[in-house]
Amino acid sequence: MAAAYATLVSALNIINNLHHHPHPPVCLVIKQVESLTQKINFLLEFLEGYNPHRGYSKEADPLESRIADAAYAAEHAIESHIFDQLTNNGENMSYDGLYEALEKVIKEMVFIEEEAKQIQGRVGVQHQLPPDSSRSASSIPQQSSMVGADDLKLQLMDKLTSDLLHLQIIPIVGMGGSGKTTLARTVYEERLIKERFDICAWATISQEYIIREIFAVVFRQFNIEVDDDLYEDELGEKLYKHLYGRRYLIIMDDMWSIDAWDRVRNYFPDTQNGSRIVVTTRLSDLASTLPNSDCLGMELLDEAESWELLSKTVFGEEGWPLELEEIGIKIGKGCKGLPLSIVVVGGLLAKSKHERECWENMNASVLNLDDDESCLKILYMSYKQLPIHLKPCFLYMGVFPENENIFIPKLIKFWIAEGFVKAVCGKSLEEIAKEYLKDLIGRNLVLRTTSEWWCQIHDLLRDLCLREAEKERLYYTASDNVGINVLPPMSQARSLTWNNQYELSPLNMSLLRILKTTGEERDKEDLFGHWDQLVNSRFLQIDFDKRSEENFPCSIWRFWNLQTLIVENYSINEVITAPSGIWYMCGIRHVKFTYGLRLPDPPNDQDDIVLENLQSLGKVFDFKCSEQVVKKIPNIKELVFSNCDDEMYCLSNLDCLTKLESLDCFLYGKCAINFPHSLKRLNLCCTMDYCWEDILDKVGVLPHLHNLTLQYGSFKEGKWETTEGQFLTLKFLTLEKCRNLEIWEIERSHFPCLERLHLDGLYNLQEIPLDFAEIPTLREIVVKNCSDFAVVSAKRISEEHEDYYGEEIDLRYK
Repeated sequence: MAAAYATLVSALNIINNLHHHPHPPVCLVIKQVESLTQKINFLLEFLEGYNPHRGYSKEADPLESRIADAAYAAEHAIESHIFDQLTNNGENMSYDGLYEALEKVIKEMVFIEEEAKQIQGRVGVQHQLPPDSSRSASSIPQQSSMVGADDLKLQLMDKLTSDLLHLQIIPIVGMGGSGKTTLARTVYEERLIKERFDICAWATISQEYIIREIFAVVFRQFNIEVDDDLYEDELGEKLYKHLYGRRYLIIMDDMWSIDAWDRVRNYFPDTQNGSRIVVTTRLSDLASTLPNSDCLGMELLDEAESWELLSKTVFGEEGWPLELEEIGIKIGKGCKGLPLSIVVVGGLLAKSKHERECWENMNASVLNLDDDESCLKILYMSYKQLPIHLKPCFLYMGVFPENENIFIPKLIKFWIAEGFVKAVCGKSLEEIAKEYLKDLIGRNLVLRTTSEWWCQIHDLLRDLCLREAEKERLYYTASDNVGINVLPPMSQARSLTWNNQYELSPLNMSLLRILKTTGEERDKEDLFGHWDQLVNSRFLQIDFDKRSEENFPCSIWRFWNLQTLIVENYSINEVITAPSGIWYMCGIRHVKFTYGLRLPDPPNDQDDIVLENLQSLGKVFDFKCSEQVVKKIPNIKELVFSNCDDEMYCLSNLDCLTKLESLDCFLYGKCAINFPHSLKRLNLCCTMDYCWEDILDKVGVLPHLHNLTLQYGSFKEGKWETTEGQFLTLKFLTLEKCRNLEIWEIERSHFPCLERLHLDGLYNLQEIPLDFAEIPTLREIVVKNCSDFAVVSAKRISEEHEDYYGEEIDLRYK
């Protein structure tokens, strides 16, 4: 289903991009486009409610495959004709072939639409249960070993037995199989808990739930039978009266939606007697919306904890046989820290012959889940319940190497280039993609790292992505030792990460969307020999060596749908001059030359072409921010440039870029510069003789500035004194190599929101202002290569801050 949806969205994006292009490479017949668009939109809506399988299947659904094939055929017809048109030396070509190909696609979609409508007509009659829904709402989990969660257990016990009198909601959040239910169950059975609460009950919610049945289950645990004729609200009122005045504990296990909570919340009275409700869920967003909640997050087990849990699962309290210890450690490590997978594999080992040869076979097969798919089915259930628009984005996570930190901006660019992100009026594709990622993180299917810029996916979930993607023909991932002779046919490939291992010849480069390559010189020559074929590319990341071209290929303007252009030109350490055709690429969203590029002036005869989609641009040398340039890039959000002090570069016009949020500016000499009020992040690097006072008055009053870095430069008489009303929203402040700074004076009101202070290379600083200790939001101070006085004052700030607010500052110094 993910591939079918993704291909439909991609085809729709191609049609829309052609429609809005000022000079489209092909012109489609209006009535035919309207018909095709109508069919695509219907099928997208149909897929949003289509659920063909009750559980995990190794085969793709035939109807989904037909939808994907039809959408792909439409893409192929359009892009093939565009390639022929753009590479035909300017000669006009007949549109008959394209028209006939699209007519064939529309006819196929008509048949699919008829079948889809028949299925929709049966939806009201047939009721498909979600996976694993056979478990009764009244069932309470069997006793399981608690390993690696002793601290969480103590925290949960403390929350349940605290002196807080108001009704407290305690969410336990974690991915499927991480031990949420086991933790709740273990504490639920504690004698101390049983004695503290007047009444306790356990209710399992699951994806599909019946509120009346949940209430009935709770009453049965109170040994109270309920009349079958009572409605949901009548049972709820009866429950409210029964709980009123009693100190109660309710465990609501496996909650999947806030709707379930909204429908029961009013029937749990708060009589200020210390009652508690524990909610286990996979959804972080759901947990954050619960009132009066105090969340606990489940972590994956480390190697030692995995080994302990596996040992208990297989042998109980008995010792592990020495002859099986080595292979047992391998098996425990292979379970990737997920308690559920350890318990599943441990159960198989417990029932098998306790012989090394048998367990070696288990290690080779069971951990791949080929013999027992139980763990995969649990993970699959998390995938299956995803909204359709998130499924292709989630499956795409499998293309990244195992255990790799994934750079979020690059991931978002890939999603957009693949055509996974459906346009929404009033939002950029980047904003929509960020919402997709936030949703996946909230569902614990993607893991956020300690940095806001990176994410990860657990190995078991990555395995699920690879299986589903291969089943749906979404992508193919070759292992490092796969030779070209065993690869699948690549004539249909649309994306390629190329690392010299495969030849380019099997590819149909005319339809390639994504190309990421880091080839040697001979390989780059091969690439540029195929350069003109890449006219349908959407994402290009290449290693450019100026020896292979006098300048960057001038035919870049033909790449009508190119969104991201990343040029790695570190190898030549030289600024590249971009061709003038770059101003004709109205679909471009991101341009990055790692060492630098020099932009030509915009053409004077093309006022109708505006790069409205351009979001980021860098690294530009001698950036001319003229009125003409500003009009060409009105929606840019990220900009990196360096400039000398020549007035021709018009940096006073920067404030006209009213959407600019992130600016890296390298200034050589003194120049007039104005900043837009939209800035959130600013990195200023100047020569040593540049005086910061000439610019900081403008910076300090920026209303949305969160992150500021000052590098080099100087302060008049070695002193910086901030004033009232400055830096009111600043959270992160970094000073680097400001070597003449000796005296720094602030008041706490000047940086009221500051969270992190990083100082590097302030050799002459006499003291970090002690007023920083009175800023309640301050969490981190890093002092590197600074004076001893700076380190001493940082320690004092940390001590005083703890005295003021009872919280330690993360203090690091070298």
